[in-house]
Parts: sequence; C-alpha cells; structure tokens
Amino acid sequence: MKLIILDRDGVINKDSDLYIKSPEEWIPLPGSLEAIARLNQWGYRVVVATNQSGIGRGLFGMDTINAIHDKMIKAASHVGGSIDAIFFCPHTNADNCACRKPQPGMFKEIAARYNIDLAGVPAVGDSLRDLQAAASVGAQPLLVLTGKGKKTKLDPALPAGTQIFADLAAAVKSLTP
Repeated sequence: MKLIILDRDGVINKDSDLYIKSPEEWIPLPGSLEAIARLNQWGYRVVVATNQSGIGRGLFGMDTINAIHDKMIKAASHVGGSIDAIFFCPHTNADNCACRKPQPGMFKEIAARYNIDLAGVPAVGDSLRDLQAAASVGAQPLLVLTGKGKKTKLDPALPAGTQIFADLAAAVKSLTP
C-alpha cells in the first residue's frame, strides 16, 4: 500500500495565525486539491495529520472542525480527489499530549490504523514540528514553502534529509510513479 501524510493548514489550505475557525475561512491553496487527486490516481492513500489547538483553546468545537473537514473532503472530491482519513490533535502545548506534533502520537496512530511501517512514507508539512514528527517515525519529511514553509526552511533544526518544494503540487510531482 502506498500512503502519504499531509499536514492541513499551510499545505492543503491557506494558513492563518488566527486559526482556521470556520468552513468559510478554509480556502484551498492553488493546485493542492488537484495534487491530492493525482496522488489518488497514482494509488496513494492520502491521510491528513493536523494539530488543531483551536479546539483546546475554545475557539471552535467539534461541530465546526467536522464542517471544515467536510468542506475539504467535498472540495477534493470535486476535482477527483479523495482523503482517506483525517487525524487531528485538539490539544494545546500546555496539555503535553503525545499526539500534538512534533510528538509522534498521530503518526503512530496512522501506522497502527493502516498496519504499516512509516519508514520512507512521504510526510508533507510547512512547519518544523510537522517535519520533526515525520522524521521521528522514519517517514520522509517533505517541506513545502507555502504557509510557514519559507520561515521553516531557515531553521537550523530542519531534520536531515528533508526535501524542499515550492508547494504540494511540486512535492507530489516528485513522487511520479
């Protein structure tokens, strides 16, 4: 089975320092949904792993996150794409949970759900914590320069072997079968 793990905000959709708090604020980045469709055509299962501390901060609830994710799934399907699963951490940094990236909890849950070793599995993110979580389980970190990516590129703590791409479409193109 071919699997890819994508961060959400800054990779699939526009990011906001004020959080994505409603379906209306969820706006796909150019080419991202088509890139998901291309992955599906190439036999990849697309899984999203996203920190959503806005829930823990009380900025929005489960009904809102479900509506945002419903919009994302429908938008992908309109261009022939499919998202197999969405894993999210609702906690804040103060909760010290095992699932909030850079901790590997979500990635370990994905590995268990799909009964797969994540060694070499591409994991696309725009922040250092996305890449650190990926590297900690042996996945291949792919940095996109959308969202927080341009700032992240300059971080000296970037995991060794991180590949850098302009956006999700360019990262996906590099995976051409």
